[in-house]
Amino acid sequence: MKRIMIASLFLMLGCKEEKKETNVQTEPQIKENVVEKTEAETPVNESQEAQQWLKKNVVSYFKTDLGNLDKEMQKITTKDYYEYKTDAMNVDMDVDGSLTEKEFDDKWKSKFDTKKAGIGIGFLISSQDWINIEVENCDLKSSSKDEYVFNVVLRDDGFKAHYYSVVKVVKENGSFLIADVLQEEPN
Repeated sequence: MKRIMIASLFLMLGCKEEKKETNVQTEPQIKENVVEKTEAETPVNESQEAQQWLKKNVVSYFKTDLGNLDKEMQKITTKDYYEYKTDAMNVDMDVDGSLTEKEFDDKWKSKFDTKKAGIGIGFLISSQDWINIEVENCDLKSSSKDEYVFNVVLRDDGFKAHYYSVVKVVKENGSFLIADVLQEEPN
């Protein structure tokens, strides 16, 4: 992306050679500042962008009409995670395509930590009902190229409940998606 920006700036500068000398002198200085900012701030901004995206989309998800929750979940998760979590929520349920716990484990253990899937519980929280879910904490735990892991605490003041999880966010095709949620199953 940086290379495209730099190449575009050089192309624009080459096309503007006929302009006054003062304009040509100020444009290279702007170009240098843009390059320095991009290189220096990208890692911090990217993790902060992922964090802001996660907070915004979690709150938005829980404000969605109940009939549209499945579609909303599909929009904010990777395809694999969506299928995995859907299977986890339906383990041993009397619905088409429901898996036993062993079948679920066999199917997904190579891609996910199936012990932290939140089997039989909902997406992001262990409760079926909620009043007003807010993000209490969302702290960056670790990051690598296009992958950010956050310790997340969701709060529902209406039910006086807290939900703890670890959420992995990935950047795919220029946008963020939830790629995994490690949930503790209630006792």
